[in-house]
Amino acid sequence: MNSLVVVFSCHHHNTEKIAHAIASVLDAPVKTPLQVDPAEVRDYDLVGFGSGIYSARFHDSVLDLIGRIPHTEGGWAFLFSTFGAPPALFPGERLGNFITANHSAARELLQAGGYAILDEFSCPGFNTNSFLRFTGGLNKGRPSAEDLRRAEDFARNLKNRVKGV
Repeated sequence: MNSLVVVFSCHHHNTEKIAHAIASVLDAPVKTPLQVDPAEVRDYDLVGFGSGIYSARFHDSVLDLIGRIPHTEGGWAFLFSTFGAPPALFPGERLGNFITANHSAARELLQAGGYAILDEFSCPGFNTNSFLRFTGGLNKGRPSAEDLRRAEDFARNLKNRVKGV
């Protein structure tokens, strides 16, 4: 299986850590959106797109790349992210709804381009944006070793799903 992981990650490189955990299982290169020619995306069996969450959505550079990928039929993709909000704000089902909402713009662009979204992953990331830098930040130590293990498990599940098709 030929896979690619595309990620935009800045500040504390939270999402980049998740990208590398996923890529290690998929034996995939990790590239930034600026390193990817939109036409090359169709050369991969499975493509992952990841970003920190900025104003409840993926970074514009990832969305711009997705919007420029040539249309395909039957392409497979997955989404992943890290978010700076405290997870305690989203008990139970609310966390899934929060993640779904944050991924919606990327998901819709990919589906409009002919891609099936196999799965989605998200976890908290260390956040020192805005006033949080004065208080020591939120989600210290995230993504944690457990988050990285969950990202690897997520990638193994993706691999098994693609093999089963």
